[in-house]
Amino acid sequence: MSFFDTILHQPLVNALVLIYEYVTFQDLGLAIIVLTILIRLILFPLFHKATKHQKIVRELQPQVKKLQEQYKDDREAQAKAVMALYREKEVNPFSSMLIMLVQLPILFAIYGVFHDGFSDKSFTFLYSFVTPPTELNHTLLGLVDLNKINWIIAILAALCQYLQVKLASQPLSGTPDKNAERMLKQMSFIAPGIMLFALSTLPAALGLYWLTTSVFSIVQQIIVNKHLEKDAERKNKPVKAA
Repeated sequence: MSFFDTILHQPLVNALVLIYEYVTFQDLGLAIIVLTILIRLILFPLFHKATKHQKIVRELQPQVKKLQEQYKDDREAQAKAVMALYREKEVNPFSSMLIMLVQLPILFAIYGVFHDGFSDKSFTFLYSFVTPPTELNHTLLGLVDLNKINWIIAILAALCQYLQVKLASQPLSGTPDKNAERMLKQMSFIAPGIMLFALSTLPAALGLYWLTTSVFSIVQQIIVNKHLEKDAERKNKPVKAA
């Protein structure tokens, strides 16, 4: 068993079996939803920070462009001015990239667990104190076969992805950067399209995971937007004279 399997894949398989047996009463669909929510709650601080920084960096692009024009003949001064702006706004432009790299192994592990489902292969990863389920129910509420492609789940996941990108692209204040705005508009259609295409070839178990995580991301994005709006209002609020 590889290091990756030991620290990520195996714990997720065991968690899925335990949730299936003792929490969702042998409903694999509900078990996938519960496990996905638990994973996102554990990773919430990382996702929250990445989402917040991405939005702030995007809002700062017009100011960054002004600094780039101002110091276009001095690359060193340009870099120092841009980094000073980021420090002033208390944001690290590279944090979202680093957080994305951290979560990639987790996403690969989740993909493997939900793609394999309950099978002889997945049960080889069970701990000694976890017994394989006696009854295997590969459905959601007895209605959706999670081993097969389900277009309803795929379409819902794509729609939620669209809404998530639209929420992330909402400007907070100031004049939005036209290039960034155009790119986000394109992404609001490209990302859901890619997801719909991918889920049209994958088991519904993975579609259910992406649907659940997209709904969670929408809620998270709403929370981030509200926090940033409050921060902006507080900073722009005039100070009363004593």
